[in-house]
Amino acid sequence: MKRFHVHVAVDNLADSIRFYSAMFATEPSVQKSDYAKWMLDDPRVNFAISQRGANVGVNHLGIQVESDDELQHMQSRLESLQPGLEKEEGVACCYARSDKYWVTDPSGLAWETFHSLTTIPVFGEAEAAGGDQHDARDGHYPLIHRLPPPLANSSATLR
Repeated sequence: MKRFHVHVAVDNLADSIRFYSAMFATEPSVQKSDYAKWMLDDPRVNFAISQRGANVGVNHLGIQVESDDELQHMQSRLESLQPGLEKEEGVACCYARSDKYWVTDPSGLAWETFHSLTTIPVFGEAEAAGGDQHDARDGHYPLIHRLPPPLANSSATLR
């Protein structure tokens, strides 16, 4: 079964954790010094926040799947919308190692479809290699995500 994913960049992690914990009536399932995530069943959503210097607001949206088969099915659907979509295998992001596909909608909003494989002790690839992970472009997406340009006047939809 798929789970909707929302990742929001915040300017005060502690205040945001208090707010969302009260709103969801539960504490985060993952909480780090720069990141928190709620895996909710009602509504079925993976809601994540981070304070890592990105522009405040929606960072990206996505669909989390539970198997490689579901990921391949989503990849086929996304490939029909955006040939040459960005594929990442075994990538470290958000304290997890995942296989992902990235597309950009016609308005420029990033969407990821991903299958989480395991948890890891660092936020992303650069930190795993001993560096710092900041976006060199506009602060909107994590540096590891190299997204294709938005679709131009697409009439295709995900179903």
